[in-house]
Amino acid sequence: MNESLKKQVDKGEMLPLMEEFYTIQGEGFYKGTAAYFVRIGGCDVGCHWCDVKESWNANLHPPTETDKIVENAKKYSDTIVVTGGEPLTWDMTLLTAKLKAEGLKTHIETSGAYKLTGTWDWICLSPKKMKLPTNEIYAKADELKMIVYNKDDLRFAEEQAAKVNKDCILYLQPEWSKRDKVIPLIVDYVMQHPKWKVSLQTHKYLNIP
Repeated sequence: MNESLKKQVDKGEMLPLMEEFYTIQGEGFYKGTAAYFVRIGGCDVGCHWCDVKESWNANLHPPTETDKIVENAKKYSDTIVVTGGEPLTWDMTLLTAKLKAEGLKTHIETSGAYKLTGTWDWICLSPKKMKLPTNEIYAKADELKMIVYNKDDLRFAEEQAAKVNKDCILYLQPEWSKRDKVIPLIVDYVMQHPKWKVSLQTHKYLNIP
């Protein structure tokens, strides 16, 4: 990446766009809702069960003008979900300002591992053990989505739930490859601890992106 391009990316004028698509939100509070997804490349959190590992290397995804991303997004939906990768690797200020200027709702799915930038209508925080969230994002999260791969993840979930604000909605979601094993564990846990809700990757059951 040349110096000029790097400066534009650092300012958020361009972002390493992996893919963008219109689909149904499959997870969390807004499941079942039509939304336009913008997947930004780049992530060093390193979840071994990540189902989009191809997003990790930002250099594989061409820097795309933020204006172009917004132009595409507004054609499809009033709800725009920015995901990754880890989108907060980059400055989201300009992207969200331009989306909001078009009257669009801005949602983000993030591990919270980097400084929170941008203006968001909904923040889905999904902390990872390998790289914990910054302290500031806990108070601003609208939903906490904890991925359950094994029993210890329930302990980690409670640890993270203790840090979010009182209005944050709490979800336990089975890691897809372990779903048959961990769904009974999650169901039992939610019934014993009803402050939690079950989240499923319904888009995978529906066989859509």
